[in-house]
Amino acid sequence: MKHRMKGLFLILLCVSMLCGNIGTVQAAKARLKLSNLTFDMDYYYNTYPDVQTVIGYDYNSLYNHYITYGLQEGRSGSAEFCCLVYRNNYADLQAVFGTDYSAYCVHYETYGKAEGRSAAGNGIGLAATAAQPVSQPTGGVIGSYTTTYDPNIPRATNVIVAASRINGVVLQPGQSFSFHQTILPRSAANGYVQAPVIVGKKYVPGMGGGICQVSSTLYAAMLSAGIPATERHPHSLVVGYIPVGMDATISGSVKDLKFTNVFAEPICIHASADGGVLTVSISK
Repeated sequence: MKHRMKGLFLILLCVSMLCGNIGTVQAAKARLKLSNLTFDMDYYYNTYPDVQTVIGYDYNSLYNHYITYGLQEGRSGSAEFCCLVYRNNYADLQAVFGTDYSAYCVHYETYGKAEGRSAAGNGIGLAATAAQPVSQPTGGVIGSYTTTYDPNIPRATNVIVAASRINGVVLQPGQSFSFHQTILPRSAANGYVQAPVIVGKKYVPGMGGGICQVSSTLYAAMLSAGIPATERHPHSLVVGYIPVGMDATISGSVKDLKFTNVFAEPICIHASADGGVLTVSISK
């Protein structure tokens, strides 16, 4: 009886401590200001050339980028802390904080480091997400498609950036892919520029114009590989870089290109954009 009472007491004590930790974390979040443990300005500036080019050496701007974009993009805030690595290393924290990324920072500063928890990344934590591949494709190309673009106009930058974001993505059997999520928000901070986009059956200036050529080329490669889309939308106008019926438009998070790996083996997306030639292929 004594052993059972002792066990019950220990369980209640653990629950009480965890609840206390959560309460402290939530209170700290209300006055959020991260220390060098989770955000080192010099490290962040020197690790990410794209951020360096767009934002420059300004603490407030770099800090705001980290809080607004960097955490969820998997960027490391310091040499010892990558939010996505920290999240995916500890199921107990995932269960409590979910996708509240700043809460992981506060927890690491308040408890995690002292508890000996690991949070170190290698500059980018996207590969450490829950979808971390357990095996790699070993076969050859099963589908490919090539389109061309003018390398001397602004939209070329967006084609190159979007292609680089999907290049090397590995999907395990049954795993799903979202083009919108993979290429990150279309903002200057993420390397995108202003270029014409289709809105209401007209071309108007917009951030990230040209990314739809990458999604359309990927869709054509999917068709070549025999991979059906779980979500795909055509443009409201005919586009000149790909035949009618093979295009796939992207509009914020409202219109996306999605698919699931239907094979029993992992597959990998390869994308290259250079000199006006965009090629997307899929291998397994």
